[in-house]
Amino acid sequence: MKIIIIGGVAAGMSAAAKASRIDKNAEIVIYEKTEIVSWGACGLPYYVGNFYEDPNNMIARPVEKFIEAGMNIKIKHEVIGIDIEKKEITIKNLVTREIFKDNYDKLMVATGAHAIMPPIKNLSAKGVYTLKDYTDGIILKEEMMKEEIQDIIVVGAGYIGIEVVEAAKHLGKRSVRLIQLGERVLLESFDKEITDVMEEEIRAHEGVELHLEEAVQEIIEKDGKVVGIKTNKGEYKADLVVISTGVRPNTAFLKETGIEMLPNGALVIDEFGKTSIDSIYSAGDCATVYHRVRKENVYIPLATTANKIGRIVGENLAGKNTPFAGTLGSAAIKVLDVEAGRTGITENEAIKMGINYKTVFVKDKNQTNYYPGREDIFVKLIYNADTRVLLGAQIAGKKGAVLRVDSLATAIYSELTVDEIGMMDFCYAPPFARTWDVMNVAGNVAK
Repeated sequence: MKIIIIGGVAAGMSAAAKASRIDKNAEIVIYEKTEIVSWGACGLPYYVGNFYEDPNNMIARPVEKFIEAGMNIKIKHEVIGIDIEKKEITIKNLVTREIFKDNYDKLMVATGAHAIMPPIKNLSAKGVYTLKDYTDGIILKEEMMKEEIQDIIVVGAGYIGIEVVEAAKHLGKRSVRLIQLGERVLLESFDKEITDVMEEEIRAHEGVELHLEEAVQEIIEKDGKVVGIKTNKGEYKADLVVISTGVRPNTAFLKETGIEMLPNGALVIDEFGKTSIDSIYSAGDCATVYHRVRKENVYIPLATTANKIGRIVGENLAGKNTPFAGTLGSAAIKVLDVEAGRTGITENEAIKMGINYKTVFVKDKNQTNYYPGREDIFVKLIYNADTRVLLGAQIAGKKGAVLRVDSLATAIYSELTVDEIGMMDFCYAPPFARTWDVMNVAGNVAK
């Protein structure tokens, strides 16, 4: 059997590794557009901020190791078309420009996503960057490390945008502006009670400015290089601009195949990772994922999900029939000195679903009052008003916040009630928690 995998990053290489271990006789060919495989994009902002120096730390496994394991990896090869009837793909060698074809028995599409470029004038000016792939990180860090680059503007207050703010502050830049078109930061992932905590933290840092409900209209350039930006509310000086306004799946080359997609181009897959076309699978930032609480396919481009579904697809490419139980969209972020995490659904999602729900929001302390260094911690729970089953949770705080989210993700996965969470036996010691942890408190005050 011949398995072809398009894309050699998280999902693709997870699938390849798993399939090769199960079916040692399978011929596995991987076509990767870039020259880097099996690397973690989540490390990019921290590399840019010089939290570590070697970009190879982001590479989980070098290409040579996969080749030694018997896989045929073709880097700098772009798949430009698929003939689903012939089970044939068309490939362009990006070095020689040669175009050739290859046939498969089973195919996996793991092409990831690309940065969305908003309709802003002069985006091609020198000094305007995105941060999505490995090369982006190398180039952006080189520029950010320059002493003359002092005034940074970040467009888009999602996960990457906020992390780039921390990167710039870690490098000691004079000013950092975070400009968001929407009314809140991370408005699709967190509810207002939690984003209020994040925004307060951003504004508390000297040299950091947060602009909400502001639209960037133009990059101001001089001699082809960025010197500032113009918005609907004003003009600001900039030595460097980072565009972080979301991503879009790399699936344009599949539009003529008839394969089922969401409006944004994400490939719709079932619980086995299979698309609407027989023998074609997908996973990662180019595909949907089934949400356990929402009970539908959604687009949530997360590294954790990409790796998990990639592994399951690898099993199924090798002949198994393993289902994926679904995601909770669990995610975390460090907002300067504040941690924040979420899992399940937000209140906004509960409203859209038409669920009879209730919420509880609690402010407490992360540890015992007599142990030094205690900090505020905030918890929001979303739960079914009829069954009291937990549906979603969000936490923010300066110490120990995010790891608490893992407990609440487990609770949602297990369909526990807020009453059970109120009496859950969480770990206690004065440096880590209070006798009644903030999660217990939230569960007990839920009415």
